[in-house]
Parts: sequence; structure tokens; C-alpha cells
Amino acid sequence: MGSRKHIVAEARKEEKKHLCMAKLVNNPSSPRKARLIADAIRGVDVDKALAILQHSQKESALKFRKLLLSAVANWQSKHDGKRLEESNLYVKSIFVDGGRQMKRMRTAPQGRGYRIKKRSNHVTLILDSRTENMQSN
Repeated sequence: MGSRKHIVAEARKEEKKHLCMAKLVNNPSSPRKARLIADAIRGVDVDKALAILQHSQKESALKFRKLLLSAVANWQSKHDGKRLEESNLYVKSIFVDGGRQMKRMRTAPQGRGYRIKKRSNHVTLILDSRTENMQSN
């Protein structure tokens, strides 16, 4: 690896040290339904996002809440000395990708069969601290 690539790779690693992320793989709901919830909490403080997910009627909201709590626990394990209340955590980015599709058949009239795609998705959630960003600027 050349020196320029090495320097860029080291900078990328250093940037990732401050971020805390959690992944949810093969969530059994369609990506379109999950993106509705992801859009609701993107860029929001963690406390407010937890409240939004707690009071949402969507089925995936409970799984997103568990994922957010996992990301907060990851942040706490990385930053031992810092308090969670003072850190001012927020959802930096959250994105939903399509997962695998299970293909099934459904009975149809006149001996036919209709195809059904049972979709799943992958969710990636990244947390960041607003106070660390202000100190670095």
C-alpha cells in the first residue's frame, strides 16, 4: 500500500473511533416500512428518538428502539469516563438497505400460483456526540 493510501486509511480509522454504530441484520419487514421509522429519528437527539420509538404504532419501532439502545451501550463502552447526559448524543445517520427476499407461492384461481416476495432489511445506525464535534471545531 502506498503512503498516500496509508495516510487516508489511518485518517478514516481515527474518524471511526469517535462514532458508535449498531447493525440490525435481516429484520423481517419491508425496507419501505422501515424507512418511515428511520426518517422519523434521523438527526434527532437520543432521548427524543427513544420517545418517538416508544410511542410509535409501527411494528419495527420496537426493534429500532432496541437497536438504538445497543448503539448507546456501544458508546458507553468506548467512552468509559464520560457521562451520557453531558455528551449530547444524537443519531448522526441511519439507513435501511434491502436484505434477502424469501420467495413463496400463493394459491390463485384456475390452478395457478402467484409469487409473493417476503422482504427483509438491514439497518445501520450511527451515533455521534454534539459536544465532541464542537470541541474539535
